[in-house]
Amino acid sequence: MNNIERYVGRFAPSPSGPLHAGSLAAAMASYLDARAHGGRWLLRMEDIDETRTVDGAAHEIETALHALGMRWDGPVLVQSERKQRYLDACARLAGYVYPCGCTRKEIADSNLGVGADGAAIYPGTCRHGLAPGKQARTLRLRVPDAGEDGEEISFTDRWLGRQSQHLATQAGDFVLKRADGFWAYQLAVVVDDAEQGVTHIVRGADLLDSTARQIYLQCLLGYPTPAYLHVPLVLHDDGEKLSKQNGAQALDLARPLDELHRAAAFLGLDMTTATEVAAFWEQALPAWQRRLADLKS
Repeated sequence: MNNIERYVGRFAPSPSGPLHAGSLAAAMASYLDARAHGGRWLLRMEDIDETRTVDGAAHEIETALHALGMRWDGPVLVQSERKQRYLDACARLAGYVYPCGCTRKEIADSNLGVGADGAAIYPGTCRHGLAPGKQARTLRLRVPDAGEDGEEISFTDRWLGRQSQHLATQAGDFVLKRADGFWAYQLAVVVDDAEQGVTHIVRGADLLDSTARQIYLQCLLGYPTPAYLHVPLVLHDDGEKLSKQNGAQALDLARPLDELHRAAAFLGLDMTTATEVAAFWEQALPAWQRRLADLKS
C-alpha cells in the first residue's frame, strides 16, 4: 500500500473498564491501518461521561496496549479535560442549537419510531421554544427537514461500502449537552478528531450509525471529514455486542500472543502463528494490507 501524504489515526476507548476482545479488534484494526499508511496513531480516553469512568481504567488500558506491543504517538488526550473546547464549539453552532425540556418518556411516547442507533427519534417539540412550565433539560442540534439540502448524508465506508442516512427521519434533532450536564459523545468526538488532525477513523460497527450526525456537525463547524472504516463487532454467543456493560472478560495479558492471534483471526487476517509479539506485528501489517485489498476486489 502506498503511503499517503498525511495519515493520522486514533484509538479512543472509554476508561470504564479493561480492554476486552471487542475493543482489541478495533484497536488492532486502527493500529494496523495507521502503520500500513506510514501514519501516526493517537490514543484518546473518551471519558466525557464521567459517571461511567472507573478509577485506574485508563492506566490499565495503556498498560494493556504496551503488553500487546502497540505504541501510540504523542500524549494521551483526555476528554474530561477539554470541556471548554466543547463549550466553544457549541457556541459556534448557536443558530442551530436550542434548549429542550422533553423527557425520554415524552420522546418515546411521540411514536416516531427509533433511529438507526436504537434511540427514539425526537419529534421536534421544543424547536420553536419551550412550552409554558417546561425547563431546559438538554441542548439539541437542529437537523434539516426531510427534503432540505444536507438532510441526507452519504459516505463510503472503507469496509462496508456506500452508506447513507436521512437525518430527519433516521436520527432527528440530536443532543449536544445531556440532562446530567455532560457534553454528548457526538459533539466531543467531532471536536477532538478535528483538533487532533485525525484523517482516518477506524472503529467498531456499533458506531456506524453515529457517522452521519458527526459528518453533519463537521460541516457546520467547518471541519474536514475523515475517511471512515467500521470493522465488525465481536459478539457474545447470544448475538449481543461484547462490551464491558454485559460482562466481557478482560484480556489475558499473561498470554498476549493468544489474544493477538484471536483478534487477527476475527478480522480475517491471513497469517501464520508468531511466537513473539514483535514477530506478530511484522506478519500482521502485510496481512492487513491483503485484507483491505480483498475488500476492494
